[in-house]
Amino acid sequence: MQTTLCFDFGNTRLKCAVFENREFIEERVLENGGNITIRELIDQYKPDKSILSSVINHPPEIEALLARHTNFHKLGYASKLPLTTPVGKPETIGADRLALVAAAVDLFPNQHNLAIGLGTCITYNFINRSHEFLGGSISPGMAMRFRAMHEQTALLPLIKAEHNFPLVGFDTKTNLLSGVILGMSKEIDGIIEAYALKYNNFNVLLTGGDMGFFVPHLKNKIFADPYLIYKGLYAISEYN
Repeated sequence: MQTTLCFDFGNTRLKCAVFENREFIEERVLENGGNITIRELIDQYKPDKSILSSVINHPPEIEALLARHTNFHKLGYASKLPLTTPVGKPETIGADRLALVAAAVDLFPNQHNLAIGLGTCITYNFINRSHEFLGGSISPGMAMRFRAMHEQTALLPLIKAEHNFPLVGFDTKTNLLSGVILGMSKEIDGIIEAYALKYNNFNVLLTGGDMGFFVPHLKNKIFADPYLIYKGLYAISEYN
């Protein structure tokens, strides 16, 4: 039995997934990404391997710590991947996006895939049946939209997302909820439909911390998996 720790350091949260062989065991949300936290995980799980996807300026010493105690890999544009990236400036591709498309290839090989990540930003990531990551698009995420309307106006409040709200808002809060969540849902459906005009048959994979707010409002058929990025990280760890 081999244990692998898959670290995902995003703009909003620092997380770690535990795998035993290919089986996802659990997710851990980390209070910080310092040496003490990482060492506690190493002591608890005694991992054979580890991989780090980071889009933030994390403490560099944790890489040395993981390399000392595990077979460690830091995900980046120079990593060996089960796909190619025929795009300009591959060094600018976020590690989180590479993990998403690697998961798509691992789950649905030799098929067109559109992997959508709902986090701080929405990322749309298209990989064709030849396993070429062609790119996609990025737009503001849910929390960013709520915060922007609050910070860029004098009177709109900062609200938290809720699942229950009407199409026609009856007060400021429900107007904001309807505008952001339904607006984003229509955006996602619209992007999917635009891809459908260009590519007749493809899978749509959806993941991210905000996923649950949007799945009920999407009309297109999707494969929703909250742990998709971890599965991509695990696949890349094995590939390296």
